[in-house]
Amino acid sequence: MTHPPTPAGLPLAGTRIVEVSSFVAVPLAGMTLGQLGAEVTRVDPIGGAADYRRWPLTEDGESIYWASLNKGKRSLAANFRDPEAQALIADLIVDAGVLVTNAAGRDWLDFDVLAARRPDLIHVQLLGRADGGGAVDYTVNAATGFPLATGPVGISGPVNHLLPAWDVAAGLYTALAVASAVRRREATGAGARVVLPLEDVALATVGNLGYLGEAQFGGPDRERLGTSVYGTYGTDVVTSDGVRFMLAAMTTRHFNDLAALTGTTEAIKSLECALGVDFGDEGTRFRHRETLGGLFRSWFVEHTAEEAHAALAASSVLFERYRTFRELAVDPLVTDNPMFSVVDQPRIGAHLAPGLPMSIDGRHTAPQPAPANGDDTADVLAERLGIDTDRLADLTARGVIRTATSDPHNRPVASTDQKDPNA
Repeated sequence: MTHPPTPAGLPLAGTRIVEVSSFVAVPLAGMTLGQLGAEVTRVDPIGGAADYRRWPLTEDGESIYWASLNKGKRSLAANFRDPEAQALIADLIVDAGVLVTNAAGRDWLDFDVLAARRPDLIHVQLLGRADGGGAVDYTVNAATGFPLATGPVGISGPVNHLLPAWDVAAGLYTALAVASAVRRREATGAGARVVLPLEDVALATVGNLGYLGEAQFGGPDRERLGTSVYGTYGTDVVTSDGVRFMLAAMTTRHFNDLAALTGTTEAIKSLECALGVDFGDEGTRFRHRETLGGLFRSWFVEHTAEEAHAALAASSVLFERYRTFRELAVDPLVTDNPMFSVVDQPRIGAHLAPGLPMSIDGRHTAPQPAPANGDDTADVLAERLGIDTDRLADLTARGVIRTATSDPHNRPVASTDQKDPNA
């Protein structure tokens, strides 16, 4: 599989990275680094790692998930149990100089082994826990406190978030670690061993947002607030035609504008006098959120979504309409967004896909299709390690590697290594 050349102006142009991974965090890191200009080769077992057929799938069983998180990479497939394949992968890592991985328990990927061959190696490893124990977003999340403070008022059990927030944060931390280490190596010549536990990403976030400090200073356990925003005024409202909006009045100006557009300014002044409070204070607005919500919601149930949108757009109030994924896919937020462009993904089809969220010098990097398992094996080994066609044919015939030509239809095959790369 061929990709267009990386624009030379991107920050990581010229950086080569080998990725050995599965699931969300490290694949997201590799894709992000690729969109910043790096050449990223994902190395997987023949037939794909544990995430190669992960849902959502097309009707033909192709993973939309996998294709979405591996855009723009090259793919090399090898038999991870074969010492010859292990040696080839190690050679690629030494040649590239950067490894990002969440694989554990593989001696041939060990930092000390690889750094002995290349002292300036950058080796970034994501672990589940700092002690080396296994963990995933869904288990890490249980310890953070968020599931017991998320959800409607009055329920007692945990509510997990659909978004794998810790995987996403860990992936971006991983990308930051690589970019920082590359910068240091360019300045000093030093390599780096970076270990990033997923659990610590979550714990650091809980601390950085003040939740742990609040508890340590004697604050109560967070109560469930439904859609209300803690410490200020924010909630959801429904219009006369059943459309739901999220509102956030984060400042006094926002709050005053919300009162003005709903015609409740005088009522709120009267309420301030009756209660002896000042709604210029956001904590006061939060404490009296239910009473205020009753005033504001009355206006929305008497107006259509179109009318509400027009009034909100003319104010400073922060707002957005709730959408399903299906609605979002055809909304101008996506269809008119320069971050998105059409990708013709083999085996899946053409669709709008995001590039890098940030623009660099006024433009977004365009997304590129994801490879299938082993699409680039032959090219990578020939380009980087100088392996000729006869040896490539021999390695393929003996099942050491898989190339695109060894399975021209790129059909799913039984993996020669069923071991989870995270195991």
